[in-house]
Amino acid sequence: MKKLTLFSVGLICLSVVALFVSVSRASAASPVSAQEAKSSVPSWTVDSVHSCAMFRVRHMGAGFFWGRFNDVTGTIAFNPEDAKSLGMDITIDVNSVDSGNESLDKHLKSPDFFDSKEFPKITFKSTSVKQVPTTKRSDDPVIAWDVTGTFSMHGVSKELTARVHYWGAADMGRGAKAGFEAVFKVKRSEFEINYGVEKGALGDMVTVTAAFEVAAAK
Repeated sequence: MKKLTLFSVGLICLSVVALFVSVSRASAASPVSAQEAKSSVPSWTVDSVHSCAMFRVRHMGAGFFWGRFNDVTGTIAFNPEDAKSLGMDITIDVNSVDSGNESLDKHLKSPDFFDSKEFPKITFKSTSVKQVPTTKRSDDPVIAWDVTGTFSMHGVSKELTARVHYWGAADMGRGAKAGFEAVFKVKRSEFEINYGVEKGALGDMVTVTAAFEVAAAK
């Protein structure tokens, strides 16, 4: 009876050890969910005072006309120690368009162009990112990526890829700040903004440069 009891205890101990090892392996092999991975990347808030989106378009077949949007908001998910971690969710207020001329601003907000009453926001939400090489020159960005996402303007959404540069981060006594720039091109006729295209008075291809100063979320 004593031998049988010891044998039974041994079997129970072996079963407990096997169960523990099985659970440990399963736990180690469990993949991290997309939500958990996203939450591990620090979120930075766009400082609208020190950020803007500038655009240029060919004018009258000669030089380029420049304008800008003054109200840019959103978040950038980024870990300076992991160059692959980048996510962007940006919103531009169309009513903040600024050409330096009040009459022209009114025209740009009209249905001929952005139609700010009907379509008050321009947005970009990233879906994928690919790091691209940079040189070691002092005037080059620290990191660069090709960021692909959904660009929505004038009621139309299309996939778009922007070249995004990270210029660095610093804390000068007012919290951590980081700097980014995004450059991309859009064919405005694809977004049903056709004014001036047919007669060649205004170009169809528009180059956009968006500058973001972001603050670490508190």
